[in-house]
Order: sequence, then C-alpha cells, then structure tokens
Amino acid sequence: MNLKAVFEQLQGKRVVIIGDVILDTYIWGDVKRISPEAPVPVFETTTEKTGCGGAANVAQNVASLGGNATLIGVIGSDREGEKLVQMLTEMNLVTTGIHTDPRRPTSIKTRVIARAATSFADREPESGHHLLRIDRESKQEISPQIREHLQDTIVSQLPTSDAIIFADYDKGVVTAQLIKGVMKHAEPYGIPIIVDPKRNNFWHYEGVTAVTPNHKEASAAVHEEIIDVSDLVAVGEKILNRLSLKALLITRDANGMSLFQRTADGTIEVEHLPPNSSIVTDVTGAGDTVVAAFTLALAADAGFRSAAMLSNLAGGIAVSKMGCATVTPEELLHAIVSPQGISEK
Repeated sequence: MNLKAVFEQLQGKRVVIIGDVILDTYIWGDVKRISPEAPVPVFETTTEKTGCGGAANVAQNVASLGGNATLIGVIGSDREGEKLVQMLTEMNLVTTGIHTDPRRPTSIKTRVIARAATSFADREPESGHHLLRIDRESKQEISPQIREHLQDTIVSQLPTSDAIIFADYDKGVVTAQLIKGVMKHAEPYGIPIIVDPKRNNFWHYEGVTAVTPNHKEASAAVHEEIIDVSDLVAVGEKILNRLSLKALLITRDANGMSLFQRTADGTIEVEHLPPNSSIVTDVTGAGDTVVAAFTLALAADAGFRSAAMLSNLAGGIAVSKMGCATVTPEELLHAIVSPQGISEK
C-alpha cells in the first residue's frame, strides 16, 4: 500500500485516546530591559493563547487528520477544565469520556516566549525563544472509583473502535491497573494499541502493538546512554524484546526516527527514516502528531513501515509550527505527493 492509498483510508477511522489531558497556555512578549529590583529580565506581555496539550493534542491531531477521536481523561472542577472541554467540543471531539475530579486541578503548562525580532504585536508570533515553562498539575494516581469509571467508558467504545492510543504523560491518569484492564477487554477485538510512553508506566505496556518514545525516553527506560546509532539499535532491541512488541518507533528530533520490527522468523529489522523538515520552529507536541498519524495508518491496515513514513511526514509538518500544532489532510497530502516528501512506491 503506497502512502497516498494509506492517506485515503485514514478518514473516519475511530480512535480512543486515553491519557493526561493538558491545557497549554502560551504567553508571548518582549524582553527589552533588566529589572532594577533584581538581575532578571523584564518580560512585557503582548499576546496570549490557549490550546490543547497532552492527550488532548493527540486527539485533536487524530481529528484534524480526518479520524474520529474519543478522548478519555480527567480534568479538575475549575475554569481551565471548562475551557479545555469547550475547545474540544468546538473541534467536534467526543468529550463524554472526560471525568471531572474536584480533588485535583486541570493540568496546565504555561510557556513564556520572547518574540523573535521579526514578530509584530498585532499578530501571533511564528517563532521565538522559550524563556520559562510554568506547570500546575497533580501527579497523584486517580482513585480506584475514577479508574473504574474511565475503564467502563473505554470498554463501551471498543466495539466500534479501530485503534487505541495511550497518551501517557505521568500525571496519574494512566495507571498499571487501567493499562491491564484496557488490554484485557480490547484483546478480543484485535485492534492496534499504540503507546506514547513516559517513565513511570514504561514497562507496564507489555504486549501492546507498538510504542513511540523519543530517544531520551528510550534511553532512560533501559538506563543506557544513546550516543550513536549502534547505541540506539541496542536500546531499541532491548525495548522491543522486553515489551514483546510488534514494532517500536523511536523519534530522534533532528535525526528523524527509527523503526524496529520483528519479522516472521523472529529477527529484528531496523530502518532509519531521515527528518522531513528543513524548518524546525518548535518541537512541542510533535510526538503527539507522530503517534496520531502512526495509529491512524495502522487503523487503516497499513504496514508498520508505511505508518512510520506517514507519521514522519506529519511530524515534519508539525515542527514547522509554533506550539502544539495540528496537521491538516491537505498539508499531509501535499507532503506525500511533493518532490520533497517521501513517497513509498
């Protein structure tokens, strides 16, 4: 199946996204002087914007690419949670799986960005220098009652779903018990389960279809430093074997990504895909785009190689934009058919 054929099959695929929903706030401004009160820069705010982060960004990427996304997560009983649900609803995302827990705040990441010299106050900046990130969140595990509520919602979605994504950000929503329960109930349906993992639950995902860590997460998981390609291959093989995966996709920032697959005879094949963007504005949320495109392609019965190539193109588009960005079908199709894009023959 070539990439254009894969692309045409993405539309309407139903994906359940389970994980930590986050409200992203961006504050742009200028730094022109040092404070007389202390040797710190004075940041003058010019523009503010909110967006979807974490599992919510994965969901909006699935929807933007033409899939049907059902988001399962937890917010606090606060204005930020209401804002997040409102934004998701406006994007026609299914939010009935988002549970409100009054004992924890909605996760918020606020990024403070000094505008580039070419940016102007009357429009959103296209680039800038990150000065600071401020997080407000709870990392405590959700209660057993909330976990059961989420699992019941997930199970009700399985008969009509084409794939599952765990978008795990170590904020406490995804627990070992939830992972085990979802995998048990999903097994009869034979749908792909893809994981964008963080550290806490990394080794709890044994038996899923594939995981998509970045190279730093992969390195931390096996406690081995990745310096060169041989180190990367050794780390990847250990993860593939220990988690009994069918495939492993390690994203490598400016170096593209590496796909590990197990062949029918049990051997491991590794393919290194070069980066697909000459302009890197911001890598924030690029992993969300990658896992969304990769999963949609697998939901459309594409092979792992085609899915990786498609997600590589989508990730290249995402890093050319500021903040947690989405990729449209038009942008992805252009990347597939353009001479600069990779197209599988």
